[in-house]
Amino acid sequence: MKRVGIFCGGFSSEFEISIKSAKTIQSHFPDGYKAYLIEVKRGGWSVLLNEDRIPFNLSTMSFEDSDGTKTLDVGMVYVHGDPGENGKLQAFLEIQGIPYVNSGPLASALSFDKWYCNQFLRGFDIPVAKSVRLLPSSHFSGEQIIQELGLPLFVKPTDSGSSYGISKVKQSGELQPAIDAAFKEGNQIVLEAFLDGTEVTCGVYRTKEGLQTLPLTEISSKNEFFDYEAKYQGLSDEITPARISEAQAKRVEELAVKVYELLQLRSIARVDFMLVGDTPYVIEVNTTPGFSPASIVPQMLAAAGIPIRTFWTSIFECELK
Repeated sequence: MKRVGIFCGGFSSEFEISIKSAKTIQSHFPDGYKAYLIEVKRGGWSVLLNEDRIPFNLSTMSFEDSDGTKTLDVGMVYVHGDPGENGKLQAFLEIQGIPYVNSGPLASALSFDKWYCNQFLRGFDIPVAKSVRLLPSSHFSGEQIIQELGLPLFVKPTDSGSSYGISKVKQSGELQPAIDAAFKEGNQIVLEAFLDGTEVTCGVYRTKEGLQTLPLTEISSKNEFFDYEAKYQGLSDEITPARISEAQAKRVEELAVKVYELLQLRSIARVDFMLVGDTPYVIEVNTTPGFSPASIVPQMLAAAGIPIRTFWTSIFECELK
């Protein structure tokens, strides 16, 4: 039986969500594997075994339990944010010669950075919102930004997930506080023009039969936008399947598959869109989408009638071929 390390936790504000996602996956793991949760923290990595934390040896990719030394055969990265969703852990696994089921380092890093990902997709004529990128050293005029992007607009860290540090700016006086809040989550931020439409998201994954899409989910936030509270504290209506036309749904699915192929993704990814009229604009690409009980992909699987264990089995059979 192969030993799989599910790397979770990480260095970002999404630590607890990552642990919840990993535990959900572990409880529905494919047959033929023994899954261990490996908690990634700056102070040291540990294997979560029952109520115990056992030190994990990064040099040998192993740990000691009552039965002796256990060395990992396979890796699965489910760290939301740094250092997993941005590809660092995948690069480390490649150096260690450990196969894994996720998107590779380049695909993960590119998808994780909201600014660079959208510029990349724009080069292939995929609709994305008009945007401006700022660094801490950037000299900018709030008036010029508003003139270029209009109001309302969104301010986002380029390298943070789960909507941490994101603000919707409706008045000019709100711009600087929003920029300050975003810089607390990342070293560069992106300001995006507001898109007035229906927010939908599409799950895409690979099996031996080819690329598959899951039923679209429509997101209707009870807050100003789909922020952390809306995602994880029940302040949103997530409707699957989305209440859009068949033609609109087909267009979203086709574009999600195109994005998946262009970025050379693997395993499950979730592509978020704002549907403006009949045109879907890409908002964000998630290569490690949430998998806690409150997350969207498990809801998509339930709507499709696909058991979680069956879903991950099909991914493992494809990605570890």
